[in-house]
Amino acid sequence: MTITHLCWGTAELSLLLALDTAGPARLLAAGEAASLPDPDREPERCAALARRALPLVEMQTTDGGRLGTSGKRHVDGALSRALRCTGHEGENASGLRTLRIRMADDTTGLRVTAEYRLRDGIPVLHAEVRVENTGDTPVTLEYVSSFALSNLARTLPPGRHWEDGLALWLAANPWSGEFRWSRATLAERGLVDVGMVAYGQTGSKNRIAVTSTGSWSSSEHLPMGCLEEPDSGRALAWQIEHNGSWHAELADRFDDLYLTLSGPTDREHQWHRRLAPQETFLTVPVAVALVPSGGFPAAVAALTGHRRATRRPHPDLDGLPVVFNDFMNSLMGEPSTEALLPLVDAAARAGAEVFCVDAGWFDPEPPGTAGPGGVPGWWDAVGEWRESATRFPGGLGEVMDRIRDAGMVPGLWLEPEVVGVRSPVAAALPDEAFFRRNGVRVVEWGRHQLDLRHPAARAHLDTVVDRLVRDHGVGYLKLDYNIDIGAGTDGVPPTTATGAGTRDRAGTGDAGGHGPGDGLLGHNRAYLDWLDGVLDRHPGLTLESCAAGGSRTDHAILSRLPIHSVTDQQDFRLLPAIAAAAPTAVTPEQGAIWAYPQPEHSAADLSTVLVSALLGRVHLSGRPDLLSDEQHARVREAVDTYKGYRHLLPTARPHWPLGLPGWREGRPALALAATDGTTLLALWRRTGAPATVTVPLPWTGPDDRPRVLFEAQGEPGEGVALDWDPPTRTLRAVLPAEGSAALIVLEPPARD
Repeated sequence: MTITHLCWGTAELSLLLALDTAGPARLLAAGEAASLPDPDREPERCAALARRALPLVEMQTTDGGRLGTSGKRHVDGALSRALRCTGHEGENASGLRTLRIRMADDTTGLRVTAEYRLRDGIPVLHAEVRVENTGDTPVTLEYVSSFALSNLARTLPPGRHWEDGLALWLAANPWSGEFRWSRATLAERGLVDVGMVAYGQTGSKNRIAVTSTGSWSSSEHLPMGCLEEPDSGRALAWQIEHNGSWHAELADRFDDLYLTLSGPTDREHQWHRRLAPQETFLTVPVAVALVPSGGFPAAVAALTGHRRATRRPHPDLDGLPVVFNDFMNSLMGEPSTEALLPLVDAAARAGAEVFCVDAGWFDPEPPGTAGPGGVPGWWDAVGEWRESATRFPGGLGEVMDRIRDAGMVPGLWLEPEVVGVRSPVAAALPDEAFFRRNGVRVVEWGRHQLDLRHPAARAHLDTVVDRLVRDHGVGYLKLDYNIDIGAGTDGVPPTTATGAGTRDRAGTGDAGGHGPGDGLLGHNRAYLDWLDGVLDRHPGLTLESCAAGGSRTDHAILSRLPIHSVTDQQDFRLLPAIAAAAPTAVTPEQGAIWAYPQPEHSAADLSTVLVSALLGRVHLSGRPDLLSDEQHARVREAVDTYKGYRHLLPTARPHWPLGLPGWREGRPALALAATDGTTLLALWRRTGAPATVTVPLPWTGPDDRPRVLFEAQGEPGEGVALDWDPPTRTLRAVLPAEGSAALIVLEPPARD
C-alpha cells in the first residue's frame, strides 16, 4: 500500500488526509475530530471519500491543462494528478499548530508545500501553498488553489440531497450598500445534480463561482461565503485574505461537493506566472471556519476570533478613540482654515479624541471651484501631498495646533496609491513606478496607479508619511483608495517587494511571461509590506483603511490596520442595515460607522444617526458646529455613553437576534455579547415598521436586567419601553417614534 492516513488538528477542528507516495495527497474530510471516520475501522468509508476527494492542491499549467473535465471549473489539473506525496511535518508552539504536506512532480521539478495552521480554541484553519521550481526549465502556472476540500455533503442524513439540504450564504457588497448577505439552497443558486455520474461522468460541468477582479477586493462581493446545513446547524465559512483579485468555486463531483479558494487565476483575472528555475510562488492565504452547530452566526463568531488572533497589535485597538472627520455630510472635500476651526471646537465639545482633516487639504484651487473636466481640483492633481496655501493662508500648522490645543490628535486624509495626471509627481517618477499595460501608463479617472514594487514609488510614499508626521505632528492618517485599476500591470520594475518568498524577474517593461494579474498581485503584496514598514517606523501612528467606503474589506488589510471605514452611505435612514451587518466581516472594534448629526434632524433622526455608530467605531462628522444646545447635548451624551462601555467591544461576539437585516428591513437588530456577561443591543425602527418588537436573546441569563443605555428622547413620555421575560430570555421593546433607534444593555446581577 502506498497510502497512509493522517488525522491532524484539535478536538474542535481536525483534518483527515490520505498521503500517497505514488500520487497526490488528498484532504478527505474536515470537521470536529469526533465526526471524522477512523481509517482503521472504516476503510471502505475512507476509500469512498478518497474517490471523491480532489488533490490537496489543484494546479493548472499552460502545457498541462486539465484531464477528465471541461467547462470553467478549476479542478482535475493534469499537474495536480502528477504530484506525489514526499513527506510531512508538524509543529506545536504556544498554542499554534502547523502542518506542512510536501509533494513533488519529477517531470517538471516542481515542489509543492501545503501549509495549514490552527490555534487552540479557534475552529479556523489557515491555509496557503508554496510552489518552488527546482527543475531546469520554466513552468507557466495558470491556477494554484490555496485550499481545496471535497466531501462537503458527507454529514447530510440519508435521503437528504445536497442541492436542497445545503444552503449557501454570499454577500453582495455594493458601494454604499455593503454587507448584503443572502441565503439560498444550492439548487436555487443554480447548482443541481444532473444525474451524469451514473453514466461515467464526474458530475455536472457547472459551478457556483464568486470572483473579484482588480484592486478593489470587495466592491461587488465580500471575499467570504458560508455553506450551511440548516437541519443540523453545521457550517463552513471562509474568507480569502487578499487585497486584490480572488476566486471561490463550489461545485459537485462524484455525487458530493467540493470547494476551492484561490487568489487570481488566468481565466478570470489574466493571471499567469512563468516560474523560472529556483523561483518560488506563494498563494494568497485563506481561512476556513467549521462549526458543528449554530449555523452561519457561529461560523462568523469563529472567524471573528481568528481575525482578532491574527491581526497586528496597535494602541488604537486598546483605546478605541472617537474620531471626527470633516468629510461626510460636512465639508465634503472643501476644507479650509475658516471652515475647519469652528468644526474643531465643536468636535472637541462633542467628545471627539481624534480630528481628521479629509480630502482637499492639498487642493490649490479655492473652495467651491472645480478643475479641468469639472472634477474637484484635487482629484486629478493628487500625489504631492503638500498643503494648499489658498485654503490655509496661515499654514496647515494653524489648524493642527488648534486640534492639539483642543485635546485631540490631528489627522490627515491620504490616497497613497494614486498620482493625478496633473500632479508634478507624475512627471518626476519613472514610467516603471506606475502600472502599465502594453508599454503605456494606465489612466483611470484622471489618475495613475503607483506600482509599489518599484523602489522609487515606495520611497516617494515613505517620504510623504515621514514628512507629515515630522512637520505636522500627525498621529492619524486615513488611507483612502477611490479607483479600481483593473486586471493589473504587465510592467515589471527592476526591484520588487512582493513578499513572502516571491521573487519576480527583473525587467524594464517586459512582463517576462507573467500576466497583468501577476503584476497586480505583486503590487498588492508590496502595499501590505509598505503598511508594515510605516507602522514599524511609527508604531503610535494610526492608519485607517478606506476604499470608496467598503470596497476593500479584506483581512489582508484589516490584519494590519486597526480601524476601517465600512461605507460611504450619506443617508442616515439607510445606515442601519449596513451597521447591523458589518460585524460579519469586520470586528466591531475596527468597523467605523458615520454619525453625522445635522441641525435639521429631529430627536428620532438623531437617535438613528447616533445608535448606528455605537456598536462599532464612532466616526463623527456632519455639522456639530450648527447644532442647537439640546441637539449637541444628545450627541455628547451618546459619545460619553460609548466611552463607558467601549472597552467591552474588543472581546464581544456579534449576534443577530432577528436575523441578518435585508436592505429594507424595518426592524434591524445587532447584539454584542461581552465576555463579562454584558449584552449590548441596538434596535432600529425604520419608517413603516411597527412600534413593538420581540427580541430573543438566548445567550443571556434569566436574572439579567435590561435598561435603555441611550435614546434621543423627544417629548416626555415618548421614551423606549422594555419588558423582559426571564424564562424565555426574550425582550419586548417599544420604540414609539418611527425612524428612531435605541441602545439597550442587559447586565447580569451585580457580583459581590
